[in-house]
Order: sequence, then C-alpha cells, then structure tokens
Amino acid sequence: MALKEYPFYLKSTVILFGLILLAYVLFTLANILIPFSFAILIAILLNPLCSWLQKRLRKIFAVILTLLIAILVLGSIIYFLSTQIAQFGRELPVLKQKFELLIDGVEQFILSHFGVTTEKQVAFIKQALNSSQALIGQTIGTVLGTISIMVIIPVYVFLNLYYKNLILNFLYEVFKEKQSERVGEILKETKSAIQSYIAGLLIEMIIVSSLNSVALMVLDVKYALLLGFMGGLLNLLPYIGGISAIALPVIIATVTKDGYSTQIGVIISYMVIQFVDNNVIYPRFVSFKVKINALVSVIIILLGNALWGIPGMFLAIPFFAVLKIIFDRVDDLKPWGELFGDTVPVKHMGQVWSTQKKPLIEKLK
Repeated sequence: MALKEYPFYLKSTVILFGLILLAYVLFTLANILIPFSFAILIAILLNPLCSWLQKRLRKIFAVILTLLIAILVLGSIIYFLSTQIAQFGRELPVLKQKFELLIDGVEQFILSHFGVTTEKQVAFIKQALNSSQALIGQTIGTVLGTISIMVIIPVYVFLNLYYKNLILNFLYEVFKEKQSERVGEILKETKSAIQSYIAGLLIEMIIVSSLNSVALMVLDVKYALLLGFMGGLLNLLPYIGGISAIALPVIIATVTKDGYSTQIGVIISYMVIQFVDNNVIYPRFVSFKVKINALVSVIIILLGNALWGIPGMFLAIPFFAVLKIIFDRVDDLKPWGELFGDTVPVKHMGQVWSTQKKPLIEKLK
C-alpha cells in the first residue's frame, strides 16, 4: 500500500507547530532542564576520569571520587574569586565616590556642549533605572537560581555517571537492531565532540584569562586578576562575550586612573587578545572540533538567550553540535547538517554559480 504524500505547505505547518510546542515545553520546564543539561555535559566531561577509576575501584566509589575531585577543583576557583571580590568590596566606597565625580563631569560636559540641563539628565537616568527594575529583579532571581542549581547539579552528575550504562542501553534498545551500529557511531562521536568542545573551551578560557590579566597588570589596572578571569569567562560566548568583556576594565580604569591613556591601552590590548583568540587559540582548541559556522553560532546563541537566558547561551553551541552530528547521519536531515557546518558543499556549485563566477542564466544565453 502506497503512503499518501502530503503537500509541502501542510508538512511545513505541522513541523512549525511541532517546533513551537517543543520551544514552549523547553521554556516551561527550564528550571528542571537547565541544571540537568549542565549535568549531562559535566558528566560526559568527567566520564574518562570515572572510567579510569572504575578499573581500580568499585563503581560507587569511583563515581564519588570523581565528583569530589571536580568539586575540589571548582571550589578552588570559587575561593580564588571570592578573595578577589572581597578585596574589590573593601574599596567599593572609594570607587563609588570617584564614579560620582566622573558622572558630575559628564553632566557638565553634556550641559555645556548639548544644552541638556542637569534636571533633565537626572530625570532620564531615573526613568532608565525605573525601567530596569524588572531586569534587576530578574538578575537577582537568576543569581538565587544559580545557587540552587549549584546544589542540584552534583546530584544529577552523580546519577548520570552511576546509571551511564543503563542510559546507553536504553538508547540502543529504543532503535531497531539494524540501526544499532549507526546509533553507536552517533553516541561515540557525540561524546567525543562534547568532551573536546568543553575541554577546548576550558583551555581557551585559561589562556585568554591569563593574557587579559597580564595585559591589565602591565597597564596597572586594579583587580587585574579578577577582571582578567571575568573577561575569559565572558569570552566563552562566541562572537559576543569578547566584546562585552572590554566594558568592565575600561570602567574601572576610568574610575581609578586620570586621563584616557589607560582606557585606550585596555581597548587595544583586548582587541589584540581577541585577534589572537579568534585566529589562533579558538581554531586550535575549539573550532575544528565543532564544525558550526559563525552565522549559525550567533543565531543559536541569541535563540538560547531568548529561551533559557544566560545558561541557554552557554548550552546552545554544544547541543547544536550534537544535532549536527545526528543530522549528518540521517539522509533526510543531511542538508540541515551542511547548513550548520562551516564547509561549503560543491555538489551543486555548477548549478548555482559557474566557475567563471557568472550566474547560470547568463551561461544558458
């Protein structure tokens, strides 16, 4: 019996509604899915260490020891940051006073050059602050949510590592026997891609943080270590974070230094570091392992932000890398895998654009 072929507009409508429903479910269950997603990535990253320990210890002890090592490393980083933030907090009143003087100077500059009175400037700032109250509340909620996530994620990581074989067996069983080889390839490459991607990001973050800190130390900017690390952390967001990372050291330099030479030095230094990162560090440690082009990367990062906020921006790239691996191995979805990748296919190049770079219509004339 021949299957009925539905028209394109009907199939596309069904797919669109399916995507909308999926986005709604992901948004509604964000509080559950965000920590679980991070836990999956961390568990995959820690899996080689856990497997190595399992050869020497019982499974339960290997998983616990793996988790303790990860918590110890993370705790050391948090301790380092807390000491830097405490030092920053002690000098916050002085910085606030200097910042107020700077704001007064800006107000006088605007008044003398643009004729906008101080009262209007203050009213504009108050209006901006009132409109940002919701954003501040959302940020506080995100911080509190992050604290709760830090508690639940280790539990998820432990359970993922402990029940790893059970989960893998389910993924094999849910597909037909003849597809088991393809499923195995997808799982193996997915694990390798995520491990390589996260490890590459961590290496990139360490290198960029070190370069940022050294540059800020040379320029004698206060809190160089803290600002350098924050810059490296923001740099984990491709094409967006690197630009955002410049703002904070420029502000600190403006408040703590006279003149503008330091600020110019910070901007030039960060631009050089970004150039080195984009052309040397990122391609060497990250880019060649996850073949997603820049256009798709920016779009999915913005979509991740719209769906899950800042955590969604971090999760977007690795999960789309997994989708690309799946798309590349399913015949009907291969065009989407090629669209996500950074390799330009040449199969239909002659049908679209001739080797002389003339449109096909001119070739036919």
